[in-house]
Amino acid sequence: MRPWIPILVAGLTFGSVNALQSADAGLININGAIGPATASYIARAIDVAHARKDGCLIIQLDTPGGLLDSTKDIVQKLYDSKVPTVVYVAPAPARAGSAGVFITMAADVAAMAPHTRIGAAHPVSLGASGEVEKTDDVMKKKQENDTSSFAESIADKRNRNGEWARSAVVESASITAEKALDLKVIDLIAKDIPDLLSQIDGREVNGLKLDTANSKVVEIPMTARESFLHLVLRPEVMFVLMLVVIYGIIGELSSPGAILPGVAGAIALILVLYMSAILPINIAGLALLGLAVVLFVVDVYAPTHGVLTFGGIVAFFLGALMLFNRADPAFRLSVAYIIPATLLTAAFFIFVVGAGVRAQRLPVRTGRETMLGRTVAAISPIDNKGGKVFVEGEYWNAVSDARAEPGQPVEIIGVEGLTLKVKPKHT
Repeated sequence: MRPWIPILVAGLTFGSVNALQSADAGLININGAIGPATASYIARAIDVAHARKDGCLIIQLDTPGGLLDSTKDIVQKLYDSKVPTVVYVAPAPARAGSAGVFITMAADVAAMAPHTRIGAAHPVSLGASGEVEKTDDVMKKKQENDTSSFAESIADKRNRNGEWARSAVVESASITAEKALDLKVIDLIAKDIPDLLSQIDGREVNGLKLDTANSKVVEIPMTARESFLHLVLRPEVMFVLMLVVIYGIIGELSSPGAILPGVAGAIALILVLYMSAILPINIAGLALLGLAVVLFVVDVYAPTHGVLTFGGIVAFFLGALMLFNRADPAFRLSVAYIIPATLLTAAFFIFVVGAGVRAQRLPVRTGRETMLGRTVAAISPIDNKGGKVFVEGEYWNAVSDARAEPGQPVEIIGVEGLTLKVKPKHT
């Protein structure tokens, strides 16, 4: 047989589209705001699915949005993925909001469950700084144009509706799964994962034909580190840690030597500094919280009949309200956290810190200092060479510049070591 015949046979056998053998389908669940932990999880899952030779990786998504920097990292990883990726917005009433729009459209296959929704990708918290709210109109327009172009480029790369992608950013357009399928924003609607695997079976992705009809779904769980970061990188957690910083450090200053409050406050402060570099913090809100603490402390040390405390309560509430961008549902701090925290902080400074400061100002009631000014009877003659008195159940050495006879009242005017300095009192 001539050498060229096997080559020809191979070419006739496989053709121009290679078929993936039936293999497991990897599955990860993304539920909540998109951030660095999410980007790390998706990137690792893609690598794991490729290493296991999975037929595809399904990313089940339900998100209100998140950080654009993390979204860009995820989109790039989806572009570079060697394993076919399927983003599945599910279960109902899940949504792919804001950052979820970019992630869904960047996948090889975009799918949604019935009665889910996608859209509203207008830029709010761009990057980790989150300081977009008060930028001037020119800068906002630049950011809007850049983000809309990003969305349109993703749609064009995946042969989806670029015009709608732009409107999702510029006009905050949001549509149902059924409408998204009509407008070619997504590829299909599947009622569940088995239905999804059945529908994508035979679909061509990057020159490969998927064989998923009989695939077994194997979940790729988060690592402990990813779970921890996903849990703590949230506005509510950061807000609680900020309260621990305030209570811990102020508690340590008002009650020196307690140690535990100071240690807890220091650890919480380090975590807050780390999180502030990632989450979209509003500087004005942070400044108002700082002002509130100052007003509370000043009112404790210099009582103003509650005027400064009232100002501190108002400043704390407004600061907490402004701390995160409330226009972005992914990083919105609920009023259910703000109101109790405001009342608790006011009570902490009024009762706990105030009580500690007042206790430090009370006169000493025990120890040697309490003997000063007391009048006792001389037990033996007392002069500058010495003598004895009985006070607080003990005999004390005593000296006096003027002689005092036994039984004569003497006043304690000083304490020098274990010797009392007294002077006679004449009746």
